[in-house]
Amino acid sequence: MRNRFYVALLMTCLISATGYAQKVTTDYDKQANFSSYKTYTWAEGTPAKNPLSHQRILAGIEAQLAAKGWQKVDTDPDVVVIYSAATSTKTQINTFETGGPWGGYRWGWGGYRGGMGTSTTTVQEIPVGELVVDMADVRNKSFIWRGTARDTLSDKPEKNQKKLDKALAKMFKSFPPVPGKK
Repeated sequence: MRNRFYVALLMTCLISATGYAQKVTTDYDKQANFSSYKTYTWAEGTPAKNPLSHQRILAGIEAQLAAKGWQKVDTDPDVVVIYSAATSTKTQINTFETGGPWGGYRWGWGGYRGGMGTSTTTVQEIPVGELVVDMADVRNKSFIWRGTARDTLSDKPEKNQKKLDKALAKMFKSFPPVPGKK
């Protein structure tokens, strides 16, 4: 009986840990000529509340753009880059049951199924971060690209840094987009 409890607890923890995966998406203006863009500047969006996170996000985006041959300038840029960061919480409810071969009372398949059982429910608030990166053509005054990333946050800065690096790598993997290619 005790082993069942620990197996159920372990499975609940494993399912909880894998229940929320990093999601990264991008979209762009199919008419924009990305080969004509080489310079950018920053415009204010909604920065991360934590100033260290803000610095890390800026540095990460700048590194991705530099790797693509783009240069940050103070005057006459081709593109304006704006990022916005937000945090929220996701409520996760976990229930595990012990006792009997079916975990206590079960209705629908013949009613009561073996022995007395107990069930335990826990509620967990999981912090989630979202990063949105927008780019706009300065001359045409139109948005040309958007990348979004969403993932759970850790209370350990080094884990969040790894998640940020991974998200930005995914986000900028196919940047700049080539028209007609997916």
